[in-house]
Amino acid sequence: MPVPLGSIKTVLAAAAVWAAVVAMAAPAPAASVRLTVSAGHPPVFLWVQGLTEVFIPEVERRIAEQDLDFTITWNEAYGGAIARIGGELQAIRDGLSDMGIVATIFQASDLPLHNVSYFAPFGSDDLRLITGIIAELQESVPAMGQAWADHDQIYLGGAALDTYHLFTTFPVQSVDDIDGRRILAPGPSANWISGTGAVAVAAALPEYYNNIQAGVADGVVTFMTGAWPIKLWEVAPYVTTLDVGSMYAVALTINRFVWDGLPAEVQAIFREAGDAYTAWVAEQQAGRAAALFERMVAEQDVTVHDLSAEERRRWAETIDNPAAAWVEHLEARGVPGLAVLDGYLRAQEAAGVDLPRDWAADFK
Repeated sequence: MPVPLGSIKTVLAAAAVWAAVVAMAAPAPAASVRLTVSAGHPPVFLWVQGLTEVFIPEVERRIAEQDLDFTITWNEAYGGAIARIGGELQAIRDGLSDMGIVATIFQASDLPLHNVSYFAPFGSDDLRLITGIIAELQESVPAMGQAWADHDQIYLGGAALDTYHLFTTFPVQSVDDIDGRRILAPGPSANWISGTGAVAVAAALPEYYNNIQAGVADGVVTFMTGAWPIKLWEVAPYVTTLDVGSMYAVALTINRFVWDGLPAEVQAIFREAGDAYTAWVAEQQAGRAAALFERMVAEQDVTVHDLSAEERRRWAETIDNPAAAWVEHLEARGVPGLAVLDGYLRAQEAAGVDLPRDWAADFK
């Protein structure tokens, strides 16, 4: 039976009115927000400094340039004020913080794929290249990007540590020289000496000086920007440029629900500011590491041995494959560890990096 035209018009009119009511009731993106930015590390670290000196100013500058009717009140809470080191992911996920730094190296169970660089040593020392590869892998390997979504977070940028070298109480000119020695190499870095005859000793960065001074260890594998503040050369004056490579260790994220409440224009600004933050930290970290190394050589009583490319390759060939147990464990859980490892290595090769060993070859 045909419906009268008048009835159709009445229904359509009522629907239009209802749609307008719903649209009026739906929350519009806020024109003013208060955002808490957190970090477990104190501001002395560049990846935290970058929030204050680059990310936040870049967001503010872009909002002003685009003349957006939007204001942000920033609450900066660093040095564990809200989240301790290793607890940042949960703090942002649970809404204790709106956004901030996640130290991925301390999130091995929640973000295992983001620790790939630690299981593929002797790669590039180019911090910007390494952070860029991680960002690309998050796009090309869905499980890697999904890891952030699983914790209700949006990835905005990241940072890597400068390349690792060897600080010891004795001279080292080849991998053979550490046989029988005790080397501080916590967590995944213990794999970098596995198979050399050396014994890995676990310790945190603030403990390195005292452990070596007390004879608990004969040396440590660490990065220059970490060695300088604790004056490591005073107890370990022999420095071997092992160049294990730059290690991805830090992410900048924002809570997904907070993100969804931002206008699209502001979301775009956050992504641009995240890119600027990533580039700045990489440049500053690399520059600071080089400058501190030069100062150490010029001002301190140290003996430096530059490990040759041939000896570095032999070191890489001597150690047990760090990725073996990592890949096996992840693949057994259905996590694509091999795809990430292979993608990480191939991306470096595509950038012209000469890898001394293909850590993925054992699985092919």
